[in-house]
Amino acid sequence: MGDLTCPACDLVAGKRPVPGGLVWRGGGLALHALDGPCPLPGWLVLTAERHCRAWYDLDDLAAGSLGEVTRRVMRAQREVLGAEHVYAFAIGDVLHHFHLHLVPRYAATPARLRGRGCFEAAPEEARPPEELAAAARLVGDAIGAAAPTRPPG
Repeated sequence: MGDLTCPACDLVAGKRPVPGGLVWRGGGLALHALDGPCPLPGWLVLTAERHCRAWYDLDDLAAGSLGEVTRRVMRAQREVLGAEHVYAFAIGDVLHHFHLHLVPRYAATPARLRGRGCFEAAPEEARPPEELAAAARLVGDAIGAAAPTRPPG
């Protein structure tokens, strides 16, 4: 990557903090809260541990585990956070490192923040980092494994 650094690589290496830290790791993926202002507690991101541009570049381990891990996270978001539904977005126009947004929709989620509107939240709609961290940890605990203190390798 030359002189450029990748924020996602830094995040999975533990060099970039997010609310709650890495709450789960396995199968070539790391789970964490959204990096930045977030209007919905429990908005989580599955990020590839290995740097790759998009879904089509995932290694066999990450590609093989993605569906099962995503299903487990979405079920946990519904069961432990009370989400009615969970959206999945893999856009990749801003950050060129594979990551899948798993965004819960609650009964009280305003219409403007439903679907892709969640990306249009106003800064004042951001929830406190402590609330985001608590929701991320609840889901991480529910899917069964705490993240190790350092990345593998």
